[in-house]
This record gives sequence, structure tokens and C-alpha cells, in this order.
Amino acid sequence: MDKEQEQKQEISNDKGSSIKNNDEKESADNNSELKPQTETNEKKEEITNEEKIIELEDKLARTFAEMENQRRRFEKEKEDAYEYGGYAFAKEALNLIDNLERSKQILENDEKLKNTDALKKTLEHLDIITKDLISIFKKNDIQPIECLNKKLDPNFHQAMMEIEDNQKEPGTIVQEIQKGFTIKDRLLRPSLVGVSKKIPAKSQENEENEANKADK
Repeated sequence: MDKEQEQKQEISNDKGSSIKNNDEKESADNNSELKPQTETNEKKEEITNEEKIIELEDKLARTFAEMENQRRRFEKEKEDAYEYGGYAFAKEALNLIDNLERSKQILENDEKLKNTDALKKTLEHLDIITKDLISIFKKNDIQPIECLNKKLDPNFHQAMMEIEDNQKEPGTIVQEIQKGFTIKDRLLRPSLVGVSKKIPAKSQENEENEANKADK
């Protein structure tokens, strides 16, 4: 009986050791399977974090760029407000010069006042007032546009009529209807002008014929 018990004990020990070995193998296999998965997850996390950092850096750079653009816009608006804050007032003030010019023309065309001392003195005073106004404008960087005998420039002149004149090149300003002005480097209002154009050939022949007849 002792031998049988010993044999049974040995068999049970063999079974136990084989089961233990199998469990150890399964555990090792499971660990070997889990290890690569864990490493992959860690890599994914690392890649995701890097992408997040790049994305945040990009957003931060864009935010700083937008802030810089806004700062420049505010600076430009502040400079414009300082430089051209009186633009609207200056444009309205030009009506004073226009009214003075109209008053002079009305007085000059008045038959009752023609060739009188009163007219001469009045016109002299109006000229003085006009010159004083223009002087005040110049001190504030409001300059009159010189246009007579110059080529028409659409940036500063507005042609209101064409005047036949063979003595001037076509497009030359021969009449100033209303004076134009600039404020610093901006146009306050354009000069209203009349420009020269060539006399048509037929009209010129007719004028020459009439002149010849008058000489005869």
C-alpha cells in the first residue's frame, strides 16, 4: 500500500507541475501580447501630444499676428485722425472762398457799379479777405491747386468744358472755373476747369475767310 500511495503522490505531483508550467506559459504569452499593445498606445499618446503642441503653437502664432495687425490698424487710424481730423471742416470752409469769388463776379457785372471808386475799393477788400483765408489754409497744410496752362490731371482736375484754342496743346487747362485744394497729401476737392481743344478744319477755314473779307 505504501508503494501505491507513493506512486499516486508522484502522479499528482507530475500533474500539478504540468498544470503549473502551463499556467506559467499562458501568463507569459499574455504578457507578451499585452506588452506590444501598451507600447503602441504609448506611441499614440506621444504622437497625439506632439500634434496638440504643434496645433497650440500655430494658434498662438496666429493670435499674436492678429493682435499685431489690430495694433497697426489702430495706429493708422490714430495718425489719420490727427493728420486729417479737420478734413470735413476744411472742405466746408472752402465755401467761404467760393462765396467771395461769386460776390466779386456779381459786383463786376453790375452796370451801375462799373468804373466806380466804390467798386474798386470793394473788390480790393474782397481780394484781401480771400488772400488772408488762403494764407490761413496754407498754415494748416491746405494748399490751392495751380492748374492754369497745365495739362489736365484727373487726380487733381475735373474738366467741365472744352474751349477751342489752336495756340495750346489739346488737354491744356485754359480756364479755372472753381479753385481746387489739397490737404497734406490728400485731395480736398478737384479744380473745375476748361480745357483746350483743336479748332475743326472747316471752322478754321471759315474764320480765315471772314478775316480776309474784313481786311478787304
